Amino acid sequence: MSDSDLINAFKQALLDLDRAQIRTLIEVGGLPSLHPIEQIIVPALEQIGVEWEQGGLSLSQVYMSGRICEELVGQLFPAGHSERKDQPKMAIAVLEDYHLLGKRIVHSVLRASGYVLTDYGQVNVDDLVTRVCEDEIELLMISTLMLPSALKVGDVRKKLDARGAHTRIVVGGAPFRFDAELWKGVSADAMGRGASEIVALIDRVMGERK
Repeated sequence: MSDSDLINAFKQALLDLDRAQIRTLIEVGGLPSLHPIEQIIVPALEQIGVEWEQGGLSLSQVYMSGRICEELVGQLFPAGHSERKDQPKMAIAVLEDYHLLGKRIVHSVLRASGYVLTDYGQVNVDDLVTRVCEDEIELLMISTLMLPSALKVGDVRKKLDARGAHTRIVVGGAPFRFDAELWKGVSADAMGRGASEIVALIDRVMGERK
């Protein structure tokens, strides 16, 4: 079965709330754990979101599809048994947005890789800056789905700089994938295209600081 066929079948299983079929489709062919997330789960949810915006689906269908996928991610990436040594103080947040799956995927991958990080959940610019400064966060990961939220990363950078923080910012989400230069425009330090590269990206970003 091709990825396109899997995406369509997975999307229908989500809309049908067919958890048994959902699990079967994720496990088909013995695919690597990150493959179904980035190549099947995320595209299926994006299609569901588009259909909702076009009036073809209800908000409850979008909500339940997201919740089921969040549970799947947690099952695919349970917390690691050991913590990494000498890791930076890290945090992750969704900035003025209501779409949490991207953040949860990255959070789960990092926890499964032995990292410890603070999850700020959904926050606005001022609350995020305050918490980052209070917690002395060295590396902040920000997830957004909508362009207006992505643009507010620039406000976060300005306010962190004004408070003398030296926090590195890594961004991710649809706006940054659609515009490959957007992360530079909002003064982030790096942009991640998917969860599969996040560990290497952290090492690179923190290495550049030394």
